[in-house]
This record gives sequence, C-alpha cells and structure tokens, in this order.
Amino acid sequence: MKTIVSSSVVVMLTVGASLAHAQSGVLIAQKIVTAGAESTSQVQIARTKMRTEVHDASGARQSVVFDGDRQVMLVINPARKSYSEITKADVERVGTQIQDMMAKVPPEMKAQVEAMMKGRGMGAAPAKTVYKRAGSDKTAKWPCDRYEGYQNNEKTSEICTVEPGALGLTAADFAVTQQFMTFFEKLLPQAAAQMFALGHSQEQGFSGLPVKSTSSSGGRTTTTEVTAVSRQTFPDTVFAAPDGFKKEASPFGRGRGPQ
Repeated sequence: MKTIVSSSVVVMLTVGASLAHAQSGVLIAQKIVTAGAESTSQVQIARTKMRTEVHDASGARQSVVFDGDRQVMLVINPARKSYSEITKADVERVGTQIQDMMAKVPPEMKAQVEAMMKGRGMGAAPAKTVYKRAGSDKTAKWPCDRYEGYQNNEKTSEICTVEPGALGLTAADFAVTQQFMTFFEKLLPQAAAQMFALGHSQEQGFSGLPVKSTSSSGGRTTTTEVTAVSRQTFPDTVFAAPDGFKKEASPFGRGRGPQ
C-alpha cells in the first residue's frame, strides 16, 4: 500500500520546523539624537535573549547580543566580519580588578580617577536618581507622563513614560533586560541603571515604560525616542554571530582590564 502525504501536511510540517527555530518577542525602534546628530536603532527582545545596535568610539555600528541562558554577551562587528564574547566571569573579574585598583590609588588622585570612571558609568554605584513628576507631554505617537531626574539635587535627566499596556506590552516582556542589568551591574552600575530601566517598578521612582529620555554627559545631550513597537517572531540567527564571522579575543580577556 502506498502512503500518500498531502501538500497541506507538508506545509504544516515545514511551518512547524521553522517555528522550532524561532522565538516570539518584541521589536522596539528608536530615534537617537546626540549633539544634533541623528541616528536610528532597534532593540529585539525575546524571552531570554535580546539584541540592540550601538556605535563604538569611532562611530562604527555594532550589534550587541545578550544570551540570558548562557550568560554571555556577543559584540558583533559587521565591518570586520568578526565578533567577540564577554562572559559573566569576565565582567565580574574586571569589576574586581577595578575595585582593587581603586583601593590602591593615592588619596590625592582618587577623586580624579573616580570622576573619570563615573563619566564612563564604571566603578562605584552612582548617586541614586530621584524622579519627580513634571506634568504631561507627548511623543510623535503617544501622550506620556513626564518626569525629571535629579542626582544630589541636580537635574540630570528627563523621561516621558506610558503604561506598557498602552503599547500592547507587559512587564514580563522585559524580563531579559533585568538579567542584562544584573550581568553588568558590578562593572557598569551607572550605565545599567540608565540603560535598562525598562518595565514597571516602584523602585525606579516613576511609573511606566520610558518612550522618550534625555540625559547629559560630558557636555553632550542625548535624546532617545521610541518610534515604533511591534510583536514579531525572530529566527534564532538574530541572536547569534553570523556564519563566516571570525571570533576575536574578548576585550575583557583574562589579565586585561577595560580598554
């Protein structure tokens, strides 16, 4: 007896195989303006993985992928067709090296070194940002609640928030961002506090999800605004180094501090 497989069954099997190698998540598109220069970026967030686009010190675009299951961060450099891995052990080791170094710095130099590291979001925990409600505002797409952020009674930032439900999201959609914050908190406590304050928490001092934020550092002002939010299904390749890319040594390799 011949076995006949209908075309519909073949399609179902093909779709099922594709979904087995994909993850549902959220895509957030952003517009970033720094010192008058405008760029765009996007953040792709799945249950335990996330990917975002950044620029290095030379202005070249890179992709950063965080894998919460493996506790590893990939830094992907398309121009060089290369990538490097940073592990949680790397981060904790470098964080410890910084703390040991600070303990040996002469008192007359300590304030200068701390100021330099604070500017990079590194070293010690920053002063707590206290947010005060400052009325209402709106972005290009959404009305939002405006807050002003103060450190040591000095205004350092502004944010405008909406409730996650207004975007069709929940706090659970951002669970992996909390893992990312924990991954880096020993090395970059200030950057973690500024970059990954997503979701809904009373500890943040404000309610809702920031859809627009403005902050100043080193005399430069940066404004980041969310321009679109959508639910999507991402192939696993989104959260991996592209085929054919060469693996480079970790910038936090053993015996090396932050460059």
